[in-house]
Amino acid sequence: MKKKKVNLRDLNKTSSDTHKRNDGHNHSSPESIGKFKVYVPAIFSFVMLIIGIAMDYFDVAFFKNWIRIVWYAVAYLPVGFPVIKEGWKSIKNGDFFTEFLLMSIATIGAFAIGEYPEGVAVMLFYAVGELFQSAAVKRAKGSIKALLDVRPNEALVYRNNNYVSVNPETVAIGEKVQVRVGEKIPLDGILLSEKGSFNTAALTGESKPDTIAKGEKVFAGSINLDGVIEIETTKEFKDSSIARILEMVQNATARKSKTELFIRRFARIYTPIVVFLAIALTFVPYFFVVDYVFSDWLYRALIFLVISCPCALVISIPLGYFGGLGAASKNGILFKGASFLDEMTKITTVVMDKTGTVTKGVFKIKEIKAIDWEEAEFMKYLMAMEEQSTHPIAKAIMEYKADGEDFQATEVTEVAGKGLKGTVNGKTVLVGNKALMTSNNITVPTETDNIVESIVMVSIESKFAGYVIIADELKEDAHEAIRQIRESGISKIIMLSGDKDSITQQIAKEMGIHTAKGGLLPEDKLDEVEKLKKQPDTKVAFIGDGINDAPVLAASDVGIAMGGLGSDVAIETADVIIQTDQPSKIARAIKIGRSTRRIVWQNIGLAFGVKIIVLILGAGGLATMWEAVFADVGVALLAILNAVRLQKMKWK
Repeated sequence: MKKKKVNLRDLNKTSSDTHKRNDGHNHSSPESIGKFKVYVPAIFSFVMLIIGIAMDYFDVAFFKNWIRIVWYAVAYLPVGFPVIKEGWKSIKNGDFFTEFLLMSIATIGAFAIGEYPEGVAVMLFYAVGELFQSAAVKRAKGSIKALLDVRPNEALVYRNNNYVSVNPETVAIGEKVQVRVGEKIPLDGILLSEKGSFNTAALTGESKPDTIAKGEKVFAGSINLDGVIEIETTKEFKDSSIARILEMVQNATARKSKTELFIRRFARIYTPIVVFLAIALTFVPYFFVVDYVFSDWLYRALIFLVISCPCALVISIPLGYFGGLGAASKNGILFKGASFLDEMTKITTVVMDKTGTVTKGVFKIKEIKAIDWEEAEFMKYLMAMEEQSTHPIAKAIMEYKADGEDFQATEVTEVAGKGLKGTVNGKTVLVGNKALMTSNNITVPTETDNIVESIVMVSIESKFAGYVIIADELKEDAHEAIRQIRESGISKIIMLSGDKDSITQQIAKEMGIHTAKGGLLPEDKLDEVEKLKKQPDTKVAFIGDGINDAPVLAASDVGIAMGGLGSDVAIETADVIIQTDQPSKIARAIKIGRSTRRIVWQNIGLAFGVKIIVLILGAGGLATMWEAVFADVGVALLAILNAVRLQKMKWK
């Protein structure tokens, strides 16, 4: 059954180019007037209905015959005409069995047998239900539509010795862009200024400002908070972070869950059956009932039609999933479709990468051990040598801050697979691994044999001078992430990493992960996940962040990419994106998925349960049109309110 917008809500449309007045007086904006207009037909019908019922109750003398009919007809038209019009359009398009047709037949039939207040009431409550649905959808879309507000619409580009304002879509890679305080970063780029502070809430869901240093990445959609800055663009606008996120969100709303698709297919079969049953309920009793009265059985059939209208199902289920997508987006989690909200509820095994997923993927100095040297002086010898290298470990060492004048290295040569050899302050210096030391007859302390992290050894003048341990740093919420995943009921957590096995095992042990494998190539990770998937009753979620994780992300039941602003390939392949790089959001994604599914099934149970009870009562003549109104519109309203709860929940 197709769900279309009723014209009742179209009254809310206002011209997009209408300007707001700003002359110091308090004027109602066209937008607020438009929002009020949408409620006018329902308010008018409600007032007319209440007055009509009151005049019926007090038996007002003039309120008889044609005056009474005209009064209720006037009350009916503002809410009924848009629905009848939509029903007629559906028939012309070949779609006969819609809720518009059901409501039209039921209410016009009520007028035909003289039940005027009931006819108006049914259509009025249906219109109110449509308004509630519209408001609920707008609320569910709120956090998603907020992303549209951060899409930059101009860029100050340095061209011809001057900054000119242009459309971001016309800016090429490598151009210099200026961003003033309070403005949005128009394209992804590298910060040219010394530092900058940015609000990245629209991209990551985190309200805490992000401080970026010169040479680091900045992302489109971030808001510059401190001083005028300059960036050099690294991507075209269509490939920028905000453009990718918008595209993913828009695609997500179009991808339906299996439950949602089933209900829509069910409604297409269910609705015509209901119509034919109503017809049968009107005429078949003629052959079996002695005192058959046509109007009585027609009334029962009309009640049957109103009760059986599948509005609550068709409205609330998509709205439930939409609410889940909106709640996730608000928390910095992007699902690429409602189907993945369902899949998250079935996960039994979580497999995660190490580097960039639970660790920061950035080398840091963990420990410095200088033997017979002051630490600062020892580090100056080491830094003088490592200054010649571009290796990530060398970069980590160069971050060390030592007072005084730096040392300079000369005659630096690379020893393949072992390290560096050179001269610093007239002294011969070796920097590298144990193999470099032993090949130069330098005795290495046995304590280094138990160190599993990356280690840089130093000898000065043929004597072992000390070592530096370099390690990847755990993310702040890594331990919390594992705890929360276990609390969600998933006990099987596995770590697979391309890093050497000893480091992988140490990180896994530190985090309380009992199964871990290191030294794996991308195809090895893929084999491990495929083996897990073959186990009975196993659904695997894989969390990764890099290009090398793309095959496993694609093969897993749910692929989760850490770093929505990271590897393009991982983002394109994954089903769920954690925009904040926080592994603790994995458990939150599971909770949102489960809550969404629970609310959807609550709505299904509520709709079917109430409808079946009132259908039986209606067919037996024990339910009136008022019970029918509750069974249809009342249940729809309750289901909508239940779905809206997803937007109000606090996720931890």
